[in-house]
Formats: sequence, C-alpha cells, structure tokens
Amino acid sequence: MVNVLKKVWETVSVWSSPATPRDGSVSNQLPDRVQQQISYYLQNSSTGEFDRIPLDIFFQILKLLGPNEAAKLSTVCKAWKFVVADNRLWIYFLQNHQKEPWDSIFFAETCLRSGYPLRTFPAQMPDLSFMQIYAQRAQVPGAIIVDGGSGYCKFGYSKYSAPSGKSATFLEFGNIESPMYSRLRHFFSTIFSRMQVKAYTQPIVVSVPICHNDDTESDRAARTQLVESIYSALFDMQVPAVCAINQAVLALFAARRTSGIVVNIGFNQTSVVPILHGKVMHKVGVEVIGLGALKLTGFLREKMQQRNLNFDSLYTVRSLKENLCYVALDYDAELLKDTEASYQVAAEGWFTLSKERFQTGEVLFQPRLAGVRTMSLQGAVALCMEHCHDAELTGDDSWFKTVVLAGGSACLPGLAERLDKEICKLLPQFMSSGIKVIPPPYGADTAWYGAKLISNMSTFPGSWCVTKKQFRQKSKRRW
Repeated sequence: MVNVLKKVWETVSVWSSPATPRDGSVSNQLPDRVQQQISYYLQNSSTGEFDRIPLDIFFQILKLLGPNEAAKLSTVCKAWKFVVADNRLWIYFLQNHQKEPWDSIFFAETCLRSGYPLRTFPAQMPDLSFMQIYAQRAQVPGAIIVDGGSGYCKFGYSKYSAPSGKSATFLEFGNIESPMYSRLRHFFSTIFSRMQVKAYTQPIVVSVPICHNDDTESDRAARTQLVESIYSALFDMQVPAVCAINQAVLALFAARRTSGIVVNIGFNQTSVVPILHGKVMHKVGVEVIGLGALKLTGFLREKMQQRNLNFDSLYTVRSLKENLCYVALDYDAELLKDTEASYQVAAEGWFTLSKERFQTGEVLFQPRLAGVRTMSLQGAVALCMEHCHDAELTGDDSWFKTVVLAGGSACLPGLAERLDKEICKLLPQFMSSGIKVIPPPYGADTAWYGAKLISNMSTFPGSWCVTKKQFRQKSKRRW
C-alpha cells in the first residue's frame, strides 16, 4: 500500500499546479448528485495531503494507475473508498481494458445479468457497482461456444475475439438417421476434439437451432426433447455447466436488444422469429420461408452455367456470392445499369458477374425468379408484425419494430435497406412508423457473439447455466 501511495504522489508532483483546496468544490463536469455525495465525504473525512488535489485531476491520476492499483487505494479510508469506487472510473477501465465494446458490456451487465427469464422492467435491477462488475468479469472462466445449424457450425472459446473454427455440419457431424442422443454425442465430441480441449474443463453455451416452430403440442414436445438431449449428451460427457439458448435469441442479444424480430437466413430456410423479453413468441407465430443460403447459391450457379462460366466447385459459387452479390434498392432500375464486376477466387482465377450480382439476392423478395412457390421475405416479416400487433402482448407496439438480420446470406449489402422499404409498402402507416432493420451486427457469426456476451458476463455461469445436479433434479420432478 505504501508503494501505491508513493506512486500516486509521484504522479501528483508531475501534474499539480498551485494547490486548489478540496473544500467540496469539484469539476463542473460532474453531475450535481455526484458532486454533493463527494462533497459530503470529503468534508467528513480526509485523504491527507491529497486533499489539495482537484478532484478531476485526481480521477486522471487513478486512470493512469490502472484498475489493480486503484482498487488497492479503496482500502485506505472512507474518502478514498468512495472516490475510487466511482462508477465513471470503472466504466473507463471497462472501456479501455476489455476487448469487447463498452455498449455491449453495458447491455449485458444491465439487461442480461439476472439470467433467464429476463427481468421485464429496468426498475427491478439493483444499483450496479461497476467496480465490482470489473472484478467479477476478471474472474469469469469463460466458456466453449458452439453455434450449430443445419449448414455450418461455428465454435470457439468465449475469451477469443472470434470463433476459432467453422465446419460444415451436414457433412461432418454424424449420420442424420441415427438417434438424436447419438448424433449429439458425436457432434460435441468432434467439437472438443477440434478445439483440443477436455469436456470437463469449461462450461458450454450451445445455440439451439430454430426448428419445430409451431405452437402445437407435438412441436413443444419436440423442442423440449431437443434441449434435454443436448443437456443429457453434454452432462454425460462431464461438462460442468450448460447453457442452451435459441439461436435467434442469441442473434438478438448481439444487436443489444431483448425484444424484436429476428430474420435468420439459414442454410435451407429463412425463419422470421418474434422475441419478447428474450423469449420466442411461438404463440404469436414463427414464419418460415422455404428459401435459404443453399437456394441462393444454387440460383447463382444456374446463372453462371447459363453464361458458360466454368467453375470447379460450389465453394467457388459461394465465394462469388459472398464477395460480389448485393441487393438492389430498386430492382427494375438496377436492371438498366452496368453492374459488371470481377473477383478472383483462389486457385481458380478471375470471374466476372453482371446482373446476377443483384438477381441472386432478389430471389428473397421475388421467389418466383428461382421457380420457388413460397412467401416473399417482406411478406413473411409484415405478416409476423401484424400477428405481433394483434396479439397485444404489451401496451407498446414498439417491441416488434426492430428487425435484426442474422445468417451468412443476410450479410448481402443492401438487404436491410431493401427489406425496410418493402415492409413499409405492405403495412399501414401506424404500424410501419418506427421500423428499424439492423444488418447482422457481427456478420455470419452474429449468434456466436450473442453467446460470447453471455459467457463473459460478471454473473456467468451461475445466472444462465444449468449444472448436472440441477438438470437431474428437474428431470426427477417432471417424471
């Protein structure tokens, strides 16, 4: 402690100009309430020689010391404890010493820390100490994150900045005809092997695929069976704690929202999922379109074949889709433009595309272009919004007017703007007012980053995970 104080005083000697008495007058930059509280403590206790330092300069000194040294100073006396514990100081440390964006940290620590079910009203949240949050986040073990789907799986450690691996689920992770439990055991065993980690070393956060979307008894039973099979497979592999959460909900969290509509363009289909306070509203209705990434890639392949463009694999077509294709704001006007552009695919050379660049994404809005008889994307989203409005789940309709896009094909440039435009055409003005369509916040890995938010929270794993003992007890009560 002596060394810490000496370090502070050395910093002061460099910074300080003629002494300014700390008689309770502090920087005008501080809120009135904070000024009053600080004044009270400074008048009733003393920081010794440091009383001569203006408070705003004192805060700058603490920032330079860093979180560890600042925390030690809180043990000196009441005045030091109060000043050092100021939320603004620790918000600064969270902003500058954490790898995640501050707005994501703040969202997670205020809206998600209580676990599931989420608290409905912010007033229910206690006053937060960001000094305590900082310390707790430093102790969080992190988790293995597995974001699986019908097409591809992203996996990695939550402390990393991005997924460490990606694999084609439908090709590599087991026989689809085998029993669910066996498939899941094989699936997770493969993940742990790829990551070179032991199952018992880390909690795991698993995204539950968007499936069994209706609110019938059989669909509810199927969803329950899937989640329980995930828990059973992982606990039998000695995983210490498991969080299984819907993929669309994770994508919504990544956008720093707890309510809204998630449009997930998956491998085989697109799902339009209404979510209120972190819960999928199956009773309102999840709309499903028989169009996904595979259909878009197949459409582009056909267009390339019609132009006699030779390629070796579907990977080439997918690369061109991801790097050259986009969605036109006005399809008819785009047809009149010169849209030719080229891209080099590794080991195959250069490819030049023209109108197929925007015709591929147009399939979502005009499925007939690909010979598909299904609802359009804008039609499905507008229908979902109408159902949300009619359900009258809250006194405020704004909860479903935020639309978050998710999935690799949802990253097509221009998709969010076009969807916004088309939805507004279909809905009456009182419903379309205030609609906001958000592109995938983290690209194709958006759901993975939603899981990362949960895994790095100060209350993880306790508030979100289930242990083997808890799962077994719950199963016994049910049966």
